[in-house]
Amino acid sequence: MELILKQDVQNLGFKDDIVTVKAGYGRNFLIPQGFAHMATPTAKKVLAENLKQRAFKEQKMVDDAKTIAEAIKALEIKITAKAGGSKLFGSITNANIAEALEKNGQSIEKKFITSGIVKRTGKYTANVRLHREVIVELPYEIVAEQQ
Repeated sequence: MELILKQDVQNLGFKDDIVTVKAGYGRNFLIPQGFAHMATPTAKKVLAENLKQRAFKEQKMVDDAKTIAEAIKALEIKITAKAGGSKLFGSITNANIAEALEKNGQSIEKKFITSGIVKRTGKYTANVRLHREVIVELPYEIVAEQQ
């Protein structure tokens, strides 16, 4: 079953992508939730025209995302957390990384950050998706809080 996505769907595709999914997934989840609609020949033609008109705006968004990516690469993120030796009391998640970026002047939602859950001190990297074409690796370090 071919569908046109109305918005980004995790592990499936981005807005305005034409994707092929199993019929049950499309009929029972994507279409009722408003995430997609059927990819009929007419809908495909309308989508092609819309994408053509949106190409210039899209290029500007990519350029802006690349500018932000360069600013993020220049940052040195250090997150302090309570720890016993090298093991943390609790964990560091995407929300903590988003909060650290906010302190450094870059406002990025936590859902665009992929790092996993970290439970030890040390140096790690997280992937930050600024645009469908711009994904930047963000190095960060977790240090133990001084008593």
